Amino acid sequence: TQLDYVNHVGLVATVWEQGEEGFIGDARYVRGTDPARAEVAFAVVDEHQGRGIATILLEHLGRIARAAGISEFEADVLGDNNRMLEVFAKSGFRVKRASAAGVIHLAFPTGETEEFLAASQARERIAAANSVAWILRPKSVAVIGASQKRTKIGGAIFANLREGGFTGALYPVNNAAAEVQGVRSFASLDAIAEPVELAVIAVPATGVEQEIERCARAGVHAVVVITAGFGETGAQGRQIETRLREMARHSGMRLVGPNCMGVINTGPAVRLNATFSPVQPPAGNIGIFSQSGALGIMILDHLHQRNLGISSFVAAGNRADVSNNDLIAYWADDANTGVIVLYLESVGNPRNFARAARDTALIKPIVAVKSGRSAAGSRVAMSHSAALANRDVAVDALFAQAGVIRTDTMESLFDVVAILATQPLPAGPRVGVVTNAGGPAVLFADACEAQGLGLSELQTATVELLNSRLIKPAIVNPVDLSPAATPNDLEDAIVAVGNDPNVDSVVAIYAPPIIAESAAAAAAIARAAAQIPTNKPIAAVFQFSGKLPDALRTTPRAIPTYAFPENPAIALGAAWRYVQWRNRPRGNAYRPSRFARDTIRAVVERAMSEGGKGWALSRKEIAIILRAVGIAVAQAEDTTGTSDLPAEPDPATGIVMVAAVTLDPTFGPLIACGFGGPIAKLEGAERGRILRTQRPAFEDDIAFRLHPVTDIDAAEMIASLRASKLLEAVDAGPPLDRQALIGLLVRISALAEIIPEMVELELYPISLQPPGGGAIVLDAQMRLEPLR
Repeated sequence: TQLDYVNHVGLVATVWEQGEEGFIGDARYVRGTDPARAEVAFAVVDEHQGRGIATILLEHLGRIARAAGISEFEADVLGDNNRMLEVFAKSGFRVKRASAAGVIHLAFPTGETEEFLAASQARERIAAANSVAWILRPKSVAVIGASQKRTKIGGAIFANLREGGFTGALYPVNNAAAEVQGVRSFASLDAIAEPVELAVIAVPATGVEQEIERCARAGVHAVVVITAGFGETGAQGRQIETRLREMARHSGMRLVGPNCMGVINTGPAVRLNATFSPVQPPAGNIGIFSQSGALGIMILDHLHQRNLGISSFVAAGNRADVSNNDLIAYWADDANTGVIVLYLESVGNPRNFARAARDTALIKPIVAVKSGRSAAGSRVAMSHSAALANRDVAVDALFAQAGVIRTDTMESLFDVVAILATQPLPAGPRVGVVTNAGGPAVLFADACEAQGLGLSELQTATVELLNSRLIKPAIVNPVDLSPAATPNDLEDAIVAVGNDPNVDSVVAIYAPPIIAESAAAAAAIARAAAQIPTNKPIAAVFQFSGKLPDALRTTPRAIPTYAFPENPAIALGAAWRYVQWRNRPRGNAYRPSRFARDTIRAVVERAMSEGGKGWALSRKEIAIILRAVGIAVAQAEDTTGTSDLPAEPDPATGIVMVAAVTLDPTFGPLIACGFGGPIAKLEGAERGRILRTQRPAFEDDIAFRLHPVTDIDAAEMIASLRASKLLEAVDAGPPLDRQALIGLLVRISALAEIIPEMVELELYPISLQPPGGGAIVLDAQMRLEPLR
């Protein structure tokens, strides 16, 4: 217990059991005579061994040790202590072993290797998923505040649980009634003799804290707080909400809400509907997370109208504890979930989100609507349950890197989800179209081009088959059958096009010339869909103002059906871009040498030693930092009049670029890249003066990514710029050094890690030269602030 928290650090693990906090283990390190090394040791109570407690303690000790300048841990373990040896083996640290006299000596660096990070993230993901299981797969539920009246929230929730067929034990809690809706009621949670895994709290806000205390004493694993009146109401409400979260975490409970709509799991083994929604959603493969309860009800209603079902649903409200990151971890391995849908008003922990979403998106698609794009939308979001509206460029960068499909509207979200939830992913961008109306087909073709899709060139055999069966000759894609086409013509054409090897996706566009023919045409589309390879997605546009014919709603092979021709193009385009993201290489980040890191930190710490609240580095200091990571810096004069390094680039070639790092308060470092226009053909100092004072010519043509940026991320940033074709040639000259620009971007991303105090770095102008000439920084600014 004699700790100084630098040379001797100890951590304890505790657990909440039977209303008391109990000690279950400890870990410590003691620094020896070598200041870079420390001995580490653990002790975990027998009945809690094998749960990962020592591993978690080791992770925390490693972080503390690194901050204290300790680069290596040592440990002596008895040869038969297999569990402790397993802790070190599975930690992710690179462990070296030596044995003597039955004792194994272990030594390993405290640095976070790729293996350590992967192991740590996997443990975190598994723990989050297992904790969410208490919420979505409980064996017993208590509704605290259950009411006889279904018009009250507690009554509606209890009725939904009963009528939805919840398979576990169900307990209504109401201190003013002997029974609720025909079921024996309990005066309080304490009166229930059986264990309760999930408690749904729907009592006035003043009573919520007391009910959570009772849940903690009773050993409840998770609580869903429906009640409003907390963080969304102001500072006092946020303080109370913080207490609720700390109470839940201290006792080991997960907390959904407060100010939420509830949770649903349609799985046949659970059948949990713990919401007050009037919509009883059918079972399906869509997992939904919504911050807004009202929008959650709307989402459930629209999915029901589109004949789409859900696997599970969580409306998290204020997100005091359980967040979208937890649900993403759960859905990643949930066999009942094929598509994940997120409605977000803010992104709580962007780095955790990026990691969780990226890992899950490699397995199954994630579709998200993030509100607050506009300034007005941001103000509304700040006054709603989100309490924070993030910079939209940062959200776009975050989603792009994590593989999340972002839609601009709720309508387009439903369009995209309809494809992803019912169809296989497209193998390519080539679309085959069959229509009886030329106008809608033209609109569809235009939308395809805008979405990065193309219309297939049909094989000769397909064209000959169509010409032999159809009246209209000279078939091309779109296959326009004319309004005179019969349902059999429609079926034959869809089957022929759908089986063409040049076609990756099929879309049928039908405008009924006679309303009475609608049912027959719908049946023809359904029959044709059954004859198309199951690895090809199919969709329909059925331009009909009445109810969609049953043949398209109940077909054996699901067919997402749209009212307008642009909608399936948008949905298929999103699916194809997702496929491209999933198949792309992950890329590599730039890792500076230890010498480079030491050089940079020496410059930074020397500058910061002068004191103050912020520091603007001199050009000379910035040049040293940039060159340490391999960025070329042209000759420039700093404020002392001394000049440094090489000659300026040839003014007759190249273009001006801008690159920057800016610190977003929520998302962390953002890496930016844009074009500044052609290099002015001026001489020497005059050219340099103009370039250093003018602003970029393409200020609205800038790409962003979140740190860390890999070489693949950097290449995508450059390709996404509208002016990226300027890299190909300047005044019919040679192409420019794209690889040098990629190298520069990954290097300034590395600087964001080495210099966490950096709040701004602007490299402008940058002269991008022909291949071999590189990307040369002509001027730069860097600003530091103390770490918060």
